[in-house]
Amino acid sequence: MKKFLNTLYITSDGAWARKEGANIVVQLDGTVKGRAPLHLLSAVVCFGNVGLSPQLMYACAESGVSICYLNTYGKFLARVEGPLSGNILLRRAQHLRSLQAPHEVAGAIVSAKIANQRSVLRRYLRDYKDDDGAVNTAEQNLTRICNGALETCNVEELRGHEGDAARIYFSVFGKLIGQESFGFAGRSRRPPRDEVNALLSFLYVLLTADCRSALETVGLDPQMGFLHADRPGRPSLALDLMEEFRAPLADRVCLSLINRRQLSPKDFSRESSGAVYLKEESRKTVLEAWQERKRAEIKHPFIGEKVAFGLFPLIQAQLMARFLRDELEGYPPFVWR
Repeated sequence: MKKFLNTLYITSDGAWARKEGANIVVQLDGTVKGRAPLHLLSAVVCFGNVGLSPQLMYACAESGVSICYLNTYGKFLARVEGPLSGNILLRRAQHLRSLQAPHEVAGAIVSAKIANQRSVLRRYLRDYKDDDGAVNTAEQNLTRICNGALETCNVEELRGHEGDAARIYFSVFGKLIGQESFGFAGRSRRPPRDEVNALLSFLYVLLTADCRSALETVGLDPQMGFLHADRPGRPSLALDLMEEFRAPLADRVCLSLINRRQLSPKDFSRESSGAVYLKEESRKTVLEAWQERKRAEIKHPFIGEKVAFGLFPLIQAQLMARFLRDELEGYPPFVWR
């Protein structure tokens, strides 16, 4: 397996990063705050007003280290990367499959996403009492929808199954939250309207960046998807891939941070428009939990090896490339047990 590479998150507004030898050095107000070997990184993610020296950007481009810029609230702004890499034959196969038989990959992704949402609910049912039976009913409905997705060969129908499952899943997601001070009435985006949605949106941005990097690493086009419709500037395939990891990676980190009381409503700010965002000083807690979750080793169900969770998007991207090259009979999605 490829050595597990890390992501460097620079969160301090006004920070400056530069290249020093084979290292990235980050400083704030003229004081060095930290350094990291460039060869151990796969990406640099900058929040807010962060500057990078031209020499560092050149080095990242040559080393295949992507640079991602987000605003202070975690919204994606831009991405800097080196020359386009990858096998043109693989990209051509991806293009043809996305036009001729997108359901072959989309169906696997949707069924895996729903199964992984169901696993989150099952873990709750295993550990807690379901007083009104709502979570148990939701779990049964997700099983029904998952079975329907497995039998569907139409992408529009798959999107319908995915939407129905998301509605059911998030209708009981609030019951999984152990802090009464955190309210959750359903999924809200652009902007998030409560603390839970703000945290989920922040984690989904991080997950999207990881999935895009994984796809580009194996030579796939992150904008040419199977489930999500093509749209200029939209990383459709990255959004496809992240569906498999929303529940077991991002949602679980969200629940752990809240239920372990590592975050409180004081860690969020509310704007006059009603939008809620994670405070700058609280992002460190979230990023530490995110990296810890990615370092955890679990057994991959297809390759049968114990691997750091953070490498799973890369493994799935490799499996997708093998399927597109006709080395596998079907795309094996990640199903969390």
